[in-house]
Amino acid sequence: MHTVAGRYANLIKAKARELGFDFCGIAKADFLEDEASRLEIWLKNGMHGQMNYMANHFDKRLDPRLLVDDAKSVITVLLNYYPEQTLPEASDDYKLSKYAYGTDYHFVIKDKLKDLLAFIHKEIGEVGGRAFVDSAPVMDKAWAKRAGLGWIGKHTNLINREIGSFFFIGELILDLELEPDGPITDYCGTCTRCIDACPTDAIVGPYVVDGSKCISYFTIELKEAIPEDVRGKFKNWIFGCDICQDVCPWNRFARPHQTPAFDLHPDLATFTKTDWEEITEEVFREVFRRSAVKRTKLDGLKRNITFNQEA
Repeated sequence: MHTVAGRYANLIKAKARELGFDFCGIAKADFLEDEASRLEIWLKNGMHGQMNYMANHFDKRLDPRLLVDDAKSVITVLLNYYPEQTLPEASDDYKLSKYAYGTDYHFVIKDKLKDLLAFIHKEIGEVGGRAFVDSAPVMDKAWAKRAGLGWIGKHTNLINREIGSFFFIGELILDLELEPDGPITDYCGTCTRCIDACPTDAIVGPYVVDGSKCISYFTIELKEAIPEDVRGKFKNWIFGCDICQDVCPWNRFARPHQTPAFDLHPDLATFTKTDWEEITEEVFREVFRRSAVKRTKLDGLKRNITFNQEA
């Protein structure tokens, strides 16, 4: 890597590590040919449910040059969120997806990406670019795969050989030529643990998830009543669901994150079933002030708790 593009790539990756990102990879900012037909079929089959935003900006999702003028490189970063301390895990305790334990990741990653962009401006010069954390139609997992940070598993999450799949993804799209990394092999093999474990059969086939059947969709995205035909299948998940990741053999390599902002809120560590069932607006506001759980609002969380109680 003695080219200028190679030198810059090494410089950026070193800084990303210094900022606390676990991995950083680079892909050429091209049209996502492989994803185009897959996305089209997925949308046509209604697998996005009521997530209408998934059908918007189809072209922008597939072509980063429509998001950043003259884009040349997509830098993808991964930030581990696997917790050291988890919620109480008795079989009848309510469960939150691990990604929602602490501060909303959008804030944390956006700040680190801004620092990375500032470093690029300082060290390399006037570079046009934008930071993305779920904030625009960017296909995170596709870019991470292209950048060699992992492969897309049968549950459609990105899996990294060193730390599994419990991480957040963010991007910088730049008009700067950088040495790209190559994709890696798929290491799922014949394993179907995620498909077999999904209680609502949302993983309708290897590498295809019907989003409208996913517990995360029902407990976060769906704004109306949860359909009766999935009653009794939620296994006490009240915000998100980690089942397909929890059963994945690659997550035996998951290690506790190093980002204090992602730690379990101290009040949640002692939350009992009764605390959840009797949660007030005041407690909700305090405990989830900076959490992703705010998305579902108190009414949504209560709906999810009641739905699990009535099963």
